[in-house]
Amino acid sequence: MNKLLFSIFVLFLSAYQARSQDIGLIQRSLAQSPILKNHFFGFSLYDVEEHQFLMGLNEDKYFTPASNAKIFTLFTALKNIGDSIPALQYIEKGDSLLFWGTGDPTFLHPKLDAGTVYNFLKATDKKLFYVGGIPTEEPFYRLGWAMEDYEEYYQPEITPFPIYGNVVTFGRIRNRLTVFPVHFQFCVATDETIAEPDHFRIHRKFAENIFLINNARIPNNYVNQKPFKYSDELFIQLLQDTLQKQVELIQYPKPTEVNTLYSVTTRDVLREMMLVSDNFLAEQLMMVAAMNRYGEFHTARLRKDMEAAHYAFFTDKIDLYDGSGLSPYNKVTARSLVELLLIIAQEIPEANALHYLFAAGGLEGTLKTTYRLDSGVPFVWAKTGTLKGVHCQSGYIRTRSGRNLAFSFLHNNFVGSAKPVRKEVARIMTFIWEYF
Repeated sequence: MNKLLFSIFVLFLSAYQARSQDIGLIQRSLAQSPILKNHFFGFSLYDVEEHQFLMGLNEDKYFTPASNAKIFTLFTALKNIGDSIPALQYIEKGDSLLFWGTGDPTFLHPKLDAGTVYNFLKATDKKLFYVGGIPTEEPFYRLGWAMEDYEEYYQPEITPFPIYGNVVTFGRIRNRLTVFPVHFQFCVATDETIAEPDHFRIHRKFAENIFLINNARIPNNYVNQKPFKYSDELFIQLLQDTLQKQVELIQYPKPTEVNTLYSVTTRDVLREMMLVSDNFLAEQLMMVAAMNRYGEFHTARLRKDMEAAHYAFFTDKIDLYDGSGLSPYNKVTARSLVELLLIIAQEIPEANALHYLFAAGGLEGTLKTTYRLDSGVPFVWAKTGTLKGVHCQSGYIRTRSGRNLAFSFLHNNFVGSAKPVRKEVARIMTFIWEYF
């Protein structure tokens, strides 16, 4: 063996031994963790530049991903929705304007609405007709959702034409309860039988929009959101109150050719969904994607078609039932989530544009207080997911040495708060950033 070949061999061997030692440090950190030994977890780590898995532990085992399912929704939206969200579809017939919902979640949304739909409907001099009552396979809840959570802010109903985020917002001004939209202020009643007289409570009846409150003092800076029970008739009432003009509800077959009005930039809605883990946005984006693809709301079909076209090439099969991760029926592996992150990175090759769609550790979203910064700069961009006994985190990490890695760290079946698990994930990922 000549000297050049020998030198190359020595360098390769040294790099291999160093890499093996690095992997050993990570494996030891996982094995010695007092937090991780008490529950089931899966871990997968991939080197993006070298195109290889570096290590995995239970990476082929199935987990409930919680809101890590939104990463699949992100990819579905990227493949099926253009640069802007289609806000409504419409046709003009004589002096009438007929319009249909597209599932767009941004109409009169407190953070995302750009006023496009409102201005369009307000400005027209034509009579307005909303086409409702269209048969659809879409239930207002997905399979596995907890019915007892019907009045929790994170579980609004899924609808063809959302309005105000499909929630009622309650607040306090001068010790008085404020209600928005104001339509619902006439739906509030006092119920002295509500428990906890020392704590202010709002309770919505399951099948109707009656909100019961107790007599306790409303806290300072009080803000609470309750999903409302949706119907086409309620939508019309809210829309008329907002536009201050007549809107009629009709049934009418949708023509093959319709006009489409677009609202806001798709990536901004995706960012909001990902950073704050918004279930409402996730489910409605699946509705929009299905409407864009098929001309109808068929989200179950969309999930199957996405699996056949993209996820069938994954090492492990996936099983999804919703777009938000609220369903405990969802099952994925850490390895499949890493493979998903890789195809998203191919879809968005520019690093800043990719990282824009994930919470930056130490800066924003669900990771704002989880990681420290490196001289003011984040090194983790990821999506979290938490349910009872579930905490997951998947995303990208740029190590101190400059390596770009994709990872998925899934945790199921622990007892108690997710806080210790969340902190342990951050500790181990910070260890990888610092020493790998």
